[in-house]
Amino acid sequence: MLIGVDHGNKQIKTVHCAPFVSGLQQSLTRPFGPSLQYGGNYYTLSNERIPYRKDKTGDDRFFILTLIAIAEELTARGVDEKELYRIQLPVGLPPAHFGAQAEKFTAYFQKKGIVEFQYRDKHYAISIDDVACYPQAYAAAATMLHTLMNEAKAVVVDIGGFTADYLLMKNGKADLSSCDSLENGVILLYNKIRSRGNAELDLLLDEGDVDAILTGKQTQYPPSAVRLVEQLAQEFVNDLFSTLRERMLDLRYCTAAPFFCAGRLRHPEKWVSRCSSPISTPMQPDMSICTALKLRAGDSYGGQERTGAFFPAVQYQRPDPFSNGRTAGKTT
Repeated sequence: MLIGVDHGNKQIKTVHCAPFVSGLQQSLTRPFGPSLQYGGNYYTLSNERIPYRKDKTGDDRFFILTLIAIAEELTARGVDEKELYRIQLPVGLPPAHFGAQAEKFTAYFQKKGIVEFQYRDKHYAISIDDVACYPQAYAAAATMLHTLMNEAKAVVVDIGGFTADYLLMKNGKADLSSCDSLENGVILLYNKIRSRGNAELDLLLDEGDVDAILTGKQTQYPPSAVRLVEQLAQEFVNDLFSTLRERMLDLRYCTAAPFFCAGRLRHPEKWVSRCSSPISTPMQPDMSICTALKLRAGDSYGGQERTGAFFPAVQYQRPDPFSNGRTAGKTT
């Protein structure tokens, strides 16, 4: 069974289940509420995310979060309970981290054999039979390949929790000389909002409060707080696109497809349209990065196999089990 998981610094996402914060609490005794039991410990989701780490393989927390994501995805799909689920797991990394970490990140999810755990009082037995790791910006481009093939020049921008990844596409093919990660994700925006809110308005805004304002929910905060959050969000987008221009990517004269961290900057076209340097042709992506990972791994979209010659070859030659002989791993 193919299940793509997006291991964001802020959120964990799969195709069919609701995103959840990349936060985890561990205990030796059973806690109140939904929990996962694995290896003699109990784990519950937390609204306090794990502090940013470039390498997510330092401990088991992101593996535990992956087990929760798989269990939630199985439930969302309405899969009948059986003795063993065999999982093919496509995952992604920012382009800047991909070369150094892809092999290690892939191995992190393998070599554990059959994994048994309890989640929400239901027993699961899974075997992660294979893992394929892809650069996130490439996976994002896969969701729009049918459109990008007709664009002379297009820039895909994946704005996540800690990094903003970008990729230049020319007639549907990746220009690897213009593909990188900027450490300019929405977590940095949130930290700036919290600092300014405290200094200027004497408000203690946590990330949940910022989420609520950015996603247009009703809050108890005064209009001045809403204005500050929206002002800083707009400055964040302006600065990001200005940084891209410094890297010879002028979005005024090419198509742009900005992916925002799921659930954060709702209606990204609003922020994009207000940029100090307007984008020539903003494009709204039609699905999430975790969906893109699933598609990139060999699933179909619109009845057509989404396999792209624009994806690069790799250096360490492990066959990509999801894509008919291609390989997955470190880009060349």
